[in-house]
Amino acid sequence: MNQRLVNSYYQIKPYIPRSLQIMIRSRVTLLKKWVYRNTWPIDRDAARTPATWSGWPEESHFALVLTHDVDTVTGQDKCGELAEIEKCLGFRSSFNFVITNKVSHELRNLLEKDGFEVGIHGLWHDRSLYKSRGDFDYQAGIINTYLKKWGSVGFRSPSMHHNLEWLHGLDIAYDASTFDTDPFEPQPDGVRTIFPFWVSAHHSDNNKGYVELPYTLPQDFTLFVLFKEKSIDIWKRKLDWIFEHGGMALVNTHPDYMDFTNKAKNCSSYSVDYYIEFLEYVKTRYGNCCWHVLPRDLASFWTEKSHKERRERQ
Repeated sequence: MNQRLVNSYYQIKPYIPRSLQIMIRSRVTLLKKWVYRNTWPIDRDAARTPATWSGWPEESHFALVLTHDVDTVTGQDKCGELAEIEKCLGFRSSFNFVITNKVSHELRNLLEKDGFEVGIHGLWHDRSLYKSRGDFDYQAGIINTYLKKWGSVGFRSPSMHHNLEWLHGLDIAYDASTFDTDPFEPQPDGVRTIFPFWVSAHHSDNNKGYVELPYTLPQDFTLFVLFKEKSIDIWKRKLDWIFEHGGMALVNTHPDYMDFTNKAKNCSSYSVDYYIEFLEYVKTRYGNCCWHVLPRDLASFWTEKSHKERRERQ
């Protein structure tokens, strides 16, 4: 779909009923699924290991990172139940919130007290962040205030829009707005790697920058809302492939779309049982050989690794 058509769609999107939005996106993505069948969900060129790669900590075979984008207030109401499920299965994750949805201090504290991470998912959940450099700089000032106020170091843009150069304007340790391959996103340019990478600030010394953490497993919305998948086979297939190549399995799901009642009442929800089955699969098959880590800790590891490599080259 060309960019002009995409822009036109987003201009009228607020006036289209949600069920019709889902139907339109579902038909477009199903067509794209066939077109991109050789590079989605697996782009084999994305398995190349970084130069001087020496492996993950604790002699782990691959890294596992769980993240959640909380797009709406409805999604916020489900965070506690989702966190409890992960805790019971021995996992921790990060929750990224939209500032103007006014996430409560109590919810952020509850998550952090239990070992979860809190990040920022934009000032508003729309396309306005990258509308112009001026718009970005204005919103970046507010986002930086909240990064400091919340003690957060991670960011993910709404709807996965990204401009890695502009993101230097945020006071972050990492960004997670990209993906190895996902032709179904409004800005579909994948970074074609299943490893993190360092993004240097070119206008400053080489130690300035941030770590980019691309998500590497398909999003839940794509699989279970648009494609109406009835199993987690695509997640399992991609995870097995990442394990084989020793990369980073980074998952992004949305509590907004998860149905905790097993009734799946509307077209934009799916059963949380799929996510639980995925966690159980990871635990059973890879529990002893994956480095399960929060994104902030992975970013810290990668930053230290990048700085060490630069010192050795000098």
